[in-house]
Amino acid sequence: MFKRVLVFLIFGMILFQSAESQCRERNIAFQGGEEVVYHAYYNWGFIWVNAGIVTFGVEDAVYKNDPAYFLSAYGQTYKSYDFLYKVRDTFEVFVDTLSLRPFEFKRVTNEGSTHSRHHYVFDRKDSLVYTSISKDNKPYKDSLLIWEDCSFDLLSMVYKARNIDFDNYLPGDRIPIKMIVDGKIYDLYVTYKGKDTVKNREGRKFRCYVFSPLLVEGTIFTSGEGMTVWVTDDDNRIPIIVKAKILIGSVKAMFVSAKGLRHPMEAEITK
Repeated sequence: MFKRVLVFLIFGMILFQSAESQCRERNIAFQGGEEVVYHAYYNWGFIWVNAGIVTFGVEDAVYKNDPAYFLSAYGQTYKSYDFLYKVRDTFEVFVDTLSLRPFEFKRVTNEGSTHSRHHYVFDRKDSLVYTSISKDNKPYKDSLLIWEDCSFDLLSMVYKARNIDFDNYLPGDRIPIKMIVDGKIYDLYVTYKGKDTVKNREGRKFRCYVFSPLLVEGTIFTSGEGMTVWVTDDDNRIPIIVKAKILIGSVKAMFVSAKGLRHPMEAEITK
């Protein structure tokens, strides 16, 4: 179940961006040197089991002579749970420092007996995406996509979305998003729910914006808006809690720590 926690955490963190603002917004939310850590939980009957850890990072970089950020997300089960279901997942992407449009994306997933590799190269001149995907150690399948305006891979969308001004929306507003997942482009939306105050597992309290995305029915999620995301209402837009219903049970990711933030964590309530 841990692989579902990582997938929904990454998916949940991207759900804050309108199609128009995806192209317009500049990065003001994060900087090189940032690292954010989450614990991943699975609901086992009446018990929430802490099964693994997910770490998101930002590094200053150069991609083919262009200034870039190297964005990463690494997830793994704890060794004590490896005998049940071992997970070692990697998401990495180089992006432009201004627009955050991706240069090159890589995803490597090792989940139990399932293995896959995804590699996307983005051609800005011709608006094309070259994809190469291998699943369960089978030969790579190459394909070519038209790079639609304002579409991002999973990880670059995570960070692009953190720059949205949520105060431009009212509770109930539907916000369209466009993502490249498994070599296909999907048009989805999220519903803005308003504001709330939540606690993490250590009892730290945060003021947050709340969202629910439309999910596509498949092997992990039920269809509908079965996921809820809480992100800080300060300039960092850090996800604090992501919860989702899955076909069997439910999963949750909770904020643990952050360092190298661009702005003070003003959403935390310390009194």
